[in-house]
Amino acid sequence: MSASETAIVAGGCFWCTEAVFRMCAGVEEVESGYIGGSVPNPTYKQVCSGDTGHAEAIRITFDPAVISYADLLDVFMATHDPTQLNRQGNDIGTQYRSAIFPLDDAQRAEAEAAIARANAEHGGKVVTTIEGPAEWYPAEDYHQEYWQGEGQRNPYCLAVIPPKLAKLRKGFAQRVKES
Repeated sequence: MSASETAIVAGGCFWCTEAVFRMCAGVEEVESGYIGGSVPNPTYKQVCSGDTGHAEAIRITFDPAVISYADLLDVFMATHDPTQLNRQGNDIGTQYRSAIFPLDDAQRAEAEAAIARANAEHGGKVVTTIEGPAEWYPAEDYHQEYWQGEGQRNPYCLAVIPPKLAKLRKGFAQRVKES
């Protein structure tokens, strides 16, 4: 068994990105949180104000023998809109930016390659940034595993998450966990 690795990405609402990556084979854990801002230990309300500089993000713990960091980034780029600056759908503000937070030089190189691949698919219009290093702050408990609980009754989540899960199943069927 290989040692677990960590990836941090921001692609809009963390409830939505968390739901996608929880379905990926090789993903062991997904934690919603905040990264890339200036306020220590920010709250959801502070981050939503757009004044802290943080992005809503997810920290993914994964088994690289099952899914590589490059594959995770390809899933990330395909299941949100990397051409939208500081927004995803109706979520607008820098807290919803598209960003990758590499944890070392190898991840930074993979992030650059993933953006290049996505740019080739999107006519050079990708605005995803590579940021960091930056401090990670876990979101409040009620944000964790949101789709599995409250999200199934939340109209916003019901409108946004199922299309993302469909993109995952269609484009990355071999990467979806067995039910």
